[in-house]
Amino acid sequence: MQDKIHHFIKEIETFTANNLEEVEQLRLRFLSKKGILAELFADFKNIPSEQKKATGVLLNDLKNRIQERLETIKSSFKADQGSAGSDLDLTRPAEHFETGARHPLSIVRNQIIGIFSRIGFTVAEDREIEDDWHNFSALNFPEEHPARDMQDTIFIEKNPDILLRTHTSPVQIRVMEKAKPPIRKIFPGRVFRNEAISARAHCIFHQVEGLYVDKDVSFADMKQTLLYFAKEMFGEKTEIRLRPSYFPFTEPSGEMDVSCLICGGKGCNICKYSGWVEIMGCGMVDPKVFENCNIDSKIYTGFAFGMGIERITMLKYQIKDLRLFFENDIRSLKQFTGAY
Repeated sequence: MQDKIHHFIKEIETFTANNLEEVEQLRLRFLSKKGILAELFADFKNIPSEQKKATGVLLNDLKNRIQERLETIKSSFKADQGSAGSDLDLTRPAEHFETGARHPLSIVRNQIIGIFSRIGFTVAEDREIEDDWHNFSALNFPEEHPARDMQDTIFIEKNPDILLRTHTSPVQIRVMEKAKPPIRKIFPGRVFRNEAISARAHCIFHQVEGLYVDKDVSFADMKQTLLYFAKEMFGEKTEIRLRPSYFPFTEPSGEMDVSCLICGGKGCNICKYSGWVEIMGCGMVDPKVFENCNIDSKIYTGFAFGMGIERITMLKYQIKDLRLFFENDIRSLKQFTGAY
């Protein structure tokens, strides 16, 4: 029996085929249910015990050689067919692929992060679906505050209130709940409000908020930080001004304007002939917010600020319709090829 197996092994090693049909015939001859290999395994039980080990090794070797030889020949046929049947002209110049571009919102977001990272701010991000405590209550919003109304907030569930966050301030609360001062972070992210979509408003937009908490942090520290940001973002000649305002989570609170990029402060239709354009809200963190996060307001002070990325982008690139950011019109996006 061993001589017979050796004969078949030699036959397999020397086997050649002119087409796939001959390969299939070989497979059926050896590997079908009534093929040579099946007959050999059936005869295996009749040989003397002292020959079974050596014969079994030969049988398995024959089986493996058949399978390997069949795969090798099939692969060679497929390779030949692929090269012979291809109409590809390897000398033809490659097709031109248009270079992609970053989205303008991504460009400005990265610029803002880069500016603040140079003065020690790090990025923190968190969930977009929030609860009432982190989105409103911990930020000192009273129960009757209009921002809680369905006209402004997109609620998912009631009792307890689960909602799409209306600002990235909840991330500030989560950071202050877990981390001890000093804290110096910025919070970029997507936010949602129940707004009618128009050239100046959208139900989805992007914010970057900032928070600095430490001992002896003052309003002057905030002003210098924001002046540095404005000059880095809009140019060295940019000026800022702070106007009194109100936010539940800061006291005192302010709105920050920058000198108009278009007219240089002389007055135009972009700045409504005032020479100034509002870009963000800011203020000193209210002691009540610190108490809600278990931070001692007698030891620590801090400032916070927040800006809309869309607004900064519209100013920087003179884009007049907010909807262009969400339509993915290739004609609009092409303008930013090669941008930062």
